[in-house]
Amino acid sequence: MNVYLFFRRFLCVIFFLFTVPFYTKSHAQDNQGYWLLEDYLEMHPEQVKISDRFVSRVRSTALAFSKHQQDSTKVLIVYPGLQVSDYWRRSVASFEGRMRELNIDYELSSHFTKAGSDIELQGKLLGQSRGNPPDFLIFTLDATRHKGMIDRIISTDETQVILQNITSPIKAFEKKQPLLYVGFDHGIGARILAERYKSEYPAGANYAILYGTQGYVSSLRGDVFYHEMSQHLNSKLLGSYYVDFDREKAYRATLELLREHPDLDFIYACSTDIAIGAIDALKETGRLRQVKVNGWGGGSEELSAIEKGLMDFTVMRMNDDNGVAMAEAIKSVLEGKEAHVPVVFSGDFRTVDQETTSERLLLWRSDAFRYSD
Repeated sequence: MNVYLFFRRFLCVIFFLFTVPFYTKSHAQDNQGYWLLEDYLEMHPEQVKISDRFVSRVRSTALAFSKHQQDSTKVLIVYPGLQVSDYWRRSVASFEGRMRELNIDYELSSHFTKAGSDIELQGKLLGQSRGNPPDFLIFTLDATRHKGMIDRIISTDETQVILQNITSPIKAFEKKQPLLYVGFDHGIGARILAERYKSEYPAGANYAILYGTQGYVSSLRGDVFYHEMSQHLNSKLLGSYYVDFDREKAYRATLELLREHPDLDFIYACSTDIAIGAIDALKETGRLRQVKVNGWGGGSEELSAIEKGLMDFTVMRMNDDNGVAMAEAIKSVLEGKEAHVPVVFSGDFRTVDQETTSERLLLWRSDAFRYSD
């Protein structure tokens, strides 16, 4: 091995051990604080018809808002958009594209923060909004501390809340849920990827999980995947780390995994940034062809990595449906038809791999990114 490469890897491992906390996952599905989507719909069967009609609106041509607006509708967006994944940027683009098509007069203030780590900044932004409340707040919910922030806003009638990238209603909000939960169900995506890995390794595999930040997204994307794989014959989890949806931390964790487990077959990555960090480490160590890595979401960076043969496969979200759904929900409120908005909108996935034809991918891209490309 090249001496420079050896020392770089050695220093990265030491730096990782002493500066980046990581944890072994308990693997118990931590869903006590929320309902899985299928369970919620079983408890509220009336939501199925409302949801079906709403999905039709999202997938159809926009019907312009015809009522007169005395004032612009004020919208505040706070997203963890400072990451490689373009999901959040595309969400804003598709939201604005649909709002314009709907002919809604609006003022948008949007703020991007770091994924999983800017809790204080997010709290400050939400606190400032309470002094000058917007008509609609679009936020995400992952860390436990987010619940208190959102609960204080939901409890007032000044601002309607849309929770992005979450499709499992929070039990603590049952008396008064947000206007809409919107996104692509993490549990469904995790099961799709688990089935793909099972087909890739029918006799079982040795694998690792790279979680994001401790919270809702990691629990559903990671623990649901583990639960599915634990029922697969001879599959064994060799290690799992929280890497805060951070590319560099995922890179260091992967180096550690490769050092400790030379028999590793694949790494299950819980996000785009995590997958790219793992690929960085696999490229550096010459293990890219021996250890598979999935993507999560199917944004531009992932599709490019698959095209170059760096990533094996991903679940691709029909991305722009999330922004369209948010705009349609706002239109319903402005029309006095809030009852037409379902509690949850969950968009569709497609599986993309290195065998997906360019013609099919072009068709999926034109659908998924119809506003944001």
